Order: sequence, then C-alpha cells, then structure tokens
Amino acid sequence: MTVVTIAPTFEAWQAAARGLLAQGVPPDEVSWREVADAPALEAPAAGGARVPRQFIELARQAARAADPGRWPALYAVLFRLVHEDRGLLGQARDPGVRRLHALAAQGESEATASGHGDGAAPFVPIGATLDELSRAAARCQGCELYRHATQTVFGRGPADARIVLVGEQPGDQEDLKGAPFVGPAGEVLDRALAEVGIDRRRIYVTNAVKHFKFVERGKRRIHETPRAPELNACRPWLEAELQIIKPAVLGALGATAARALFGADFRLLKQHGQFFATRWSAKSVATLHPSAVLRGQDAPEQARLYAMLRDDLRLIAAA
Repeated sequence: MTVVTIAPTFEAWQAAARGLLAQGVPPDEVSWREVADAPALEAPAAGGARVPRQFIELARQAARAADPGRWPALYAVLFRLVHEDRGLLGQARDPGVRRLHALAAQGESEATASGHGDGAAPFVPIGATLDELSRAAARCQGCELYRHATQTVFGRGPADARIVLVGEQPGDQEDLKGAPFVGPAGEVLDRALAEVGIDRRRIYVTNAVKHFKFVERGKRRIHETPRAPELNACRPWLEAELQIIKPAVLGALGATAARALFGADFRLLKQHGQFFATRWSAKSVATLHPSAVLRGQDAPEQARLYAMLRDDLRLIAAA
C-alpha cells in the first residue's frame, strides 16, 4: 500500500496524482492522508497523460469539499480515464462519475456558503510556464479588485530561482508600472538585498494578491490591506508560482504574506527570522515588509526596522 500525504488543496492532490500515474499505481493500492502543512511533492513535468478539461474543472470543484474521501474518489476516476476509458465522463450512470459530480456540487456549495467561490482557479492554466501564467493572470477576474486596479501585477524573476520573496500586494507605483516592488518599498528592499549579497535578478519576487487594493482620497490612492476572501481568491496564482519554482528558501514580507504562507495564527514580530517547513519549501521564513520601514515614526525607528529586515534577509542569504 502506498501512503500519500498531501495538503488539502487541488494543486497538492494533482502533483501527487501525476506521480502515482507515472508509476502506474492503481487506486486500490493508495491510501490518502491530508495534513494542513504537508510539504509539496515532486511531480513529473506536465505533458504526460492527457485528461479532458471537464475532469480538471470537476476535480477543482470537488477538491473544495470537506469530504476526506474526495482524494481517492478523484484518483479512481483519473486512473480510469487514463488507463481504461477516455470517454468515461459521458457515462452518467457510472458510480465513480456520479460520485465525482456529487463531490463537485458539494465543493461548490460549501465554497459559496463560506464566501470563497472559485476565485482565480478558473483562470489558472494547467501545466503552464511562468510566462504563460503571467499572461493568463492579466485576464483574471477572480475577485472584485480587478475592477479598480490598473492591471494585474504578476511575479518577476527566473523560474530556477532558489529564493522566492512574497509580499502582500502591489502598491500604487507597482499598479501603474506592472511589476512588483518598483516603488518606494522596492527601493528599501533593493538596498537591503544588496547589503546582504542577494542579487535581485536571481530571485523571484511576487505578492500574495496580484491587484492593488486602495481607497481614493482626493487625487491619492491609499493602500488598503486585503481581506481573507481576497487572499483566498488569489491564492491559486501563488500556489501555481511556487509549484513551478520549488524554492530552496521562501520568504514572506510582512504580516499579510506571512499569514498566507504560515496560517492565521502566525505572529510576525514574535516569529520573524525563524525557519519553518511549509509544503512549498523546507526553509520558509518571514520578515518585515519594506514599507514598514518607511512607516517608522522617526529616523531611529526607521533604522531599527530596517536593521530587522536586513538581518532577516541575511539569514535567507546564508540559507
């Protein structure tokens, strides 16, 4: 019996299922366990077995259901699609197909009740490269933020980056220029990275939310912190980025990004600079957002906050 431990997300199940299919492991020889902070699994590159788009859509919906039996049910149908009958989904009376549709309906109902909905998931292409993800994200309407932002601000950096830094969301300048950390906070980050010997051109920088959330005050657009539903809606983009890059070191910049990566109970000021294992990287750590330095009340306060950011980045460089 093969025991597979995954995080309770579609992306985690998909990676595990690809690996099992590549090895030809039948459904009755797999035991599925879900653990919230399970590490990401290595999966074969996309391009192997092809399945109908309808199955991917149903599987995404079913993955949102609270039923622990969804993972073996999904794999059972997937295995049959690949090895027995590609037209299986057209057999409405098949017990496995009926179970799949029931789980998908359950997942959709529970997501609607919780206020999460589909979010960005329908816009995220399966097996895409970073460039393809970036182009697809430009059309994302997974939450209401796209209605007011100038454009989607996707991550930047090489796909083989060993370090990924995740911020909260783009700011005013990022929204206008279409790139992350190119405003005042980006200048602070660049200075700190240079001091600790990290070449920004060799790391990947992104945000937990890809659209600028703001309130207008006169002619100014003032940053507004994203809420949990917006973080959840945008999460499929971040999941897809991290799944491709598989960073050796993952850094969260600020409390919002830290909660997105470590959970709602994470306390930035108490736990910054400490490495934890997440399902994306065995070495994951949080530090201040560079904008916190700019918000310091006076020069001594700004210097203290900058030193905290720089020292945490030095730990990332050393790791």
